[in-house]
Amino acid sequence: MVKKVKSLGSPYISLALFLKNTFDVVVGVFLFLLIIPILVFIAIVIKLDSSGPVFFMQQRVGIKGKLFSIYKFRTMIVDAVNIGAGLNIVDNDPRITAVGKVLRDWSLDELPQIINIVKGEMSFIGPRPTLQYQVDNYTDHQRKRLNMKPGVTGWAQINGRNNISWEERIELDVWYVDNWSLWLDMKIVLKTPAVVFNKDNIYSNKGVSYDFKGTESDKNKLH
Repeated sequence: MVKKVKSLGSPYISLALFLKNTFDVVVGVFLFLLIIPILVFIAIVIKLDSSGPVFFMQQRVGIKGKLFSIYKFRTMIVDAVNIGAGLNIVDNDPRITAVGKVLRDWSLDELPQIINIVKGEMSFIGPRPTLQYQVDNYTDHQRKRLNMKPGVTGWAQINGRNNISWEERIELDVWYVDNWSLWLDMKIVLKTPAVVFNKDNIYSNKGVSYDFKGTESDKNKLH
């Protein structure tokens, strides 16, 4: 395990966070310009594959509970939440489009989140951005995961991803916040490719990648 560092308010951590945020924006802008042809290609393929918008936008909870709109490529049919498994996404879910399955398998649906990074709403590394109704059910301890910007990948993603429960994922995120350092981020970056290439952790061992129980009013919160 990584040695626990000083609190997020310490001068050392403040400087390290400044470097992290600067890195996110500078590298984010560079990568966005670099992958524009890829983004355009994926957008065209999505439109050719199925009817509906190219992007899926959804309100998520960011650092300190601030709401923002997350960007993803659409991977499911329109109005998917009212069909089949509802809020749950299961293995071989028929609502996932042909192109959407490929995008999900290789995490390419997350590419538009580089826009969120450039806007300063997300980081490359951090707890995955969550939904408001989940945060409403957090304990004070679990809310500590909101003390860092949400990330495209994070400590919970390289330590089980969807094969562990939400409670376990949140606890890993809290540990990440309590023990954060630039070295820990580097470790996560180095381990992320292996997670992306490991298709076994896309869905949980029950075949469901969304195991948080929502209410009828939460139907528009499918991710």
